[in-house]
Amino acid sequence: MSNSPVITIYSTAVCPYCVMAKNFLKSKGYSWTEVRVDTDPAEREKMVALTKRTSVPQIFIGDVHVGGYDDMMALQRDGKLEPLLEGKAA
Repeated sequence: MSNSPVITIYSTAVCPYCVMAKNFLKSKGYSWTEVRVDTDPAEREKMVALTKRTSVPQIFIGDVHVGGYDDMMALQRDGKLEPLLEGKAA
């Protein structure tokens, strides 16, 4: 997994979908960088600028904006998440 893209999750402390997303990634053996937008207004502004969304989580795999938890699970169902996590084009 050395060439795996960096996973970034924009989240808040009290977001159940953030917890579910992190638990899912943990179950797959992945780690991530968490950006807390509830404690850092500048990071929230950056997230909104990047995603055009205000909800959390917002998940990035490398430079690819996956979206939220439901978006990530849809990619999983379609068989497109693993290639993305492994650094291969979806």
